[in-house]
Amino acid sequence: MASSSRTTLTLLCSLAVLCSSSAQHETLLRSCSSQTELLQRLSADIKEAAECVENLPSDWSTGQTAALLTSVKNVTDMLHKHQLTDCQGAEPEKCRPAEVPGNGGLACVTVASRRFCKPLCNHGFDFGFLRMSRPFDECSEQTRYEWQSQYVGGNRLAVCNEAAIQVSGAKTAYFPKYQDCLTTKSSSRLENDVMDGFIAELKSRGVQGEPQSACLVCG
Repeated sequence: MASSSRTTLTLLCSLAVLCSSSAQHETLLRSCSSQTELLQRLSADIKEAAECVENLPSDWSTGQTAALLTSVKNVTDMLHKHQLTDCQGAEPEKCRPAEVPGNGGLACVTVASRRFCKPLCNHGFDFGFLRMSRPFDECSEQTRYEWQSQYVGGNRLAVCNEAAIQVSGAKTAYFPKYQDCLTTKSSSRLENDVMDGFIAELKSRGVQGEPQSACLVCG
């Protein structure tokens, strides 16, 4: 029980650092060796707390639970926005970043000044339109720097709706049951498998060239 309490306290302190005002944030970071170390410690604390969540101290109040949930939500929102930047700044710059579908992800790569993005849905979700014959969409000079999307006039490429079965896309357009987008992105091996498969699909459809600015982002 003491270990659980200590983990919870450490987690709260770490969250407080990340969610504090800018001035407080800078002051608190000076006491740490680096922000990277802080994030690594936070990640480890959250993992341990998740494993011990059923053994919270008996005097842990509902108010403390609500405060912790608020802090976790704030950190989650910040981290989500940060991972979305992974696909920004890619060539061609005239193309707007494609919108990442919720309940799924987006794999993107540039080949020969052409930007390609492949929407993927998590298990239990399916596309709103049939995508069997179009595993990816393109934005390039040939498309007048607009996305060739089924959603006309914007940068939305796909929507992942809750569904009992997945039939609208190819098998490669879905993350496995126990491997959603974030789980995939948390493992370099799994992420590389998705990107390598995407690049292989491009080559099979005649897109030749050196892949650049490859990224996977999650909705």
